[in-house]
Formats: sequence, structure tokens, C-alpha cells
Amino acid sequence: MKILVPTSVTLDESRLGLEAEDTVVSYDPTVNIDAEHYDADVLISWANTNEQLKDAATHLEQVELVQALLAGPDQARAAGFRKEAVITSGIGLHSKTVAEHALALTLNFVRFLPTLAEHQDRSNWAGELGGAQELHPADQVTTLLDAKVTIWGFGSIGTTTARLFQAFGAQVTGVATTAGEREGFPVIATEDIDSILPETDILVMILPNSDSTQNALDAARLAKLPTRAYVINVGRGPTVNEADLVAALNEGSIAGAGIDVAVTEPLPADNPLWAAKNIVITPHSAGGRPVDPESLIAQNLQALRDTRAGKEADWRNKMN
Repeated sequence: MKILVPTSVTLDESRLGLEAEDTVVSYDPTVNIDAEHYDADVLISWANTNEQLKDAATHLEQVELVQALLAGPDQARAAGFRKEAVITSGIGLHSKTVAEHALALTLNFVRFLPTLAEHQDRSNWAGELGGAQELHPADQVTTLLDAKVTIWGFGSIGTTTARLFQAFGAQVTGVATTAGEREGFPVIATEDIDSILPETDILVMILPNSDSTQNALDAARLAKLPTRAYVINVGRGPTVNEADLVAALNEGSIAGAGIDVAVTEPLPADNPLWAAKNIVITPHSAGGRPVDPESLIAQNLQALRDTRAGKEADWRNKMN
């Protein structure tokens, strides 16, 4: 089979489970694919432009597998590939790095790093933030020990994030479409989230972008959070109503927010988020570096081979 691999990622081809008759072709994900490769069977996508993917979808008339390395397959699905092609996402490839970023944004606030940076700029030793301190002062989160962390969006990234926060002593509750227990953590249903917000110290948003999640965190739900609460969004920008978040920050109804995503990216210079109080903005940098993509690609390539060999009636059942 012919496999198109983008130059935006370095893969160890020895770990892809390639066979002698396979051909691996590198392509620039910002440039339309050469006509000589329109016969490709597999397209691996990473850092592709929307225009490039749409052009690929138009011309790759026999492609069977589109392996996106993004956490979600939205971009590849929107490109318009043939209905026979299986589109898979990079599920699990970004869990560790996004979880790490969510923790970093949280510790940034809990340990007062923005405030300390301001004091450092003035060459001022902020003695009031050192020395003897209450472990759990009223209406303030100063440690993750016993902090109540709610993770809204409890898939692979959510559970990985939960384990990191738990390691720091936090009490973690997940929020997903169905209630129950996942990876040892209690999970409540999305429709019940309003019941847990008033006791939440840290709300971590890891929701995907969809019609049902748009503006999921709005003024009404922000108002249910205690004034000590921090909002961390490492999911998708449209899941948070930005105007409502700005208002909550400026009014002091929440303690702060760390966002890695925005409705419009790059975030325009005149966007009110930049001037909001107690906010840290990172440029969609939580992920961006797939972890062990070779294993996932090899697994899905083998599922394709098994189907071709008649070992699987429907290879979609084996895809990840």
C-alpha cells in the first residue's frame, strides 16, 4: 500500500509494521499533493491546512484510511473524503502533554506565580506570600491538597489529567455524558454538572467542539462557581462563552482563568480576553507533540491489512 506521511512529524518507520510492498511517501501538509500520489491508500495528517486537506479529499479517490494525529477528527471529516474511507483520530496521543499543561496552568494560579512575577518586576520581596500561612484559608485555593477539582470532558485526556491532579492530593470528579466510575474516579452526567459547580475549586474544561458543547460554560454556570474557583480550558475555545468569562473575571466572581484555546485563533490583539483580570493565555500549546504515534498508526494499518485479507468483515470495528 502507498502511505502518505506529512513532513510535520518525524516517524520511526521501523515501528509502523511496514511490509515489503509498502511505499512511504513524504508530503508537505501545506502544499497540495502531487498528482502522481493520487493513488495513495493511506493519508496520515498532522498540521495540514484546511485547504490542503480539502484538495487531498478531492483527488485521493481510492484512499481507505485517513489517520489524523489530532486529538479529534473534526478537520479531516470536514475535508470531504470519500465515504468509504475510514477517518481516525489521534486518540491518546496528546493526553499526557495536555494534562501536563492543565496542571501547569493550575499551579500557576494556586502558587500565585502571576502575582509573584509582578513583585519580581518591582524587585520587591513579597513577604506576605511567604512565611507562616494557613493551609486552607477561607475563600482561597492555595494548594491542590484536598482541592475539589472538576474535570468536564472525561475521555483519555480527562482521565490522564485526573491522575496528575490526584497525585497532588486533589479530590477529582469527572463530568461526562453518562454517570458512573471511570479509571477509579467518580463521574457525574453532564446534565448534573450544576450540582457540583458550587463546591468546585478548579474547573478543568476538556470538552470537544460540537453543537452541544458550544458555550457550555456561560454566565449562568460561571455564577454557580465560588469566588475562589479557577477555570482552566485546554479543550476547545467555543465551549466557553468568552464575553461571560471576561465579565466574571473583571467582576471578581471567580478567582482567575487559564486558557489555552479561544474561539478565534490566533486571538486578535483587540480581544477583551487580553485585558481581563487574573487570566493567563497560552497559544494553543498544550498538545502539539504526538506521543508514540507509531503504535497507533501500526495498529490501524494492520486492521486495514486484515480486512483486505478477509480476516475482518468490517475493519472499522478495530480502528482507534
